[in-house]
Amino acid sequence: MAGVAVALRRATLQARWFKPALFVLATLPAADLVWRALTVQLGPDPEHALIWATGRWALRLLLLTLAITPLRQLTGLSELARLRRMLGLWAFAYAVLHFFCYLWLVNDFSVSSVLHDAARHPFVLAGLSALLLLVPLAWTSRDAAIRRLGARRWRALHRLVYLVAPIAVFHAWWGQVAKHHTGEPKLYAAILALLLGWRAWRRLRAPPRAAV
Repeated sequence: MAGVAVALRRATLQARWFKPALFVLATLPAADLVWRALTVQLGPDPEHALIWATGRWALRLLLLTLAITPLRQLTGLSELARLRRMLGLWAFAYAVLHFFCYLWLVNDFSVSSVLHDAARHPFVLAGLSALLLLVPLAWTSRDAAIRRLGARRWRALHRLVYLVAPIAVFHAWWGQVAKHHTGEPKLYAAILALLLGWRAWRRLRAPPRAAV
């Protein structure tokens, strides 16, 4: 029965409709926010609701992207790797939307105000840093970039995600300290610790490479 279940999961991941369906699912949070904004259902503080929701989904999708490798290793479903690029790009898209809402709703498109905020508030600086570090990862997500950079340099560049994720968690956590709403960011921190801990454990268990 276990073999049948694995075969069914593998067939689902390989199905032509699966990636388009995942793409549509990733658009739903943004569509929901647009609908709620148009129908005035964002609550008493709509600016904060938009900024927090877009940032939340950026972080969730980033963590989901990082979860692909452990899930693939645990399940043996190599097809999961096909989803990593799409999820990473959606994480970047929500991060850009998060920054756009902050730039518009808080700073009225004033770059100088953003820089002033970054100088005064570490969590703003962290958010800007995470977004800037995501830019080269998104830009080099195409197969052409892998060929141009070479697999080794491409992999080294994309290890920046292990720096981006802790910075993004800090941004979310510290940004909610003043409102005493750190429960959700703490959950994200725990998930990130688990994902990075899994990678560290796998690296420690890996046999040493033979000297050349």
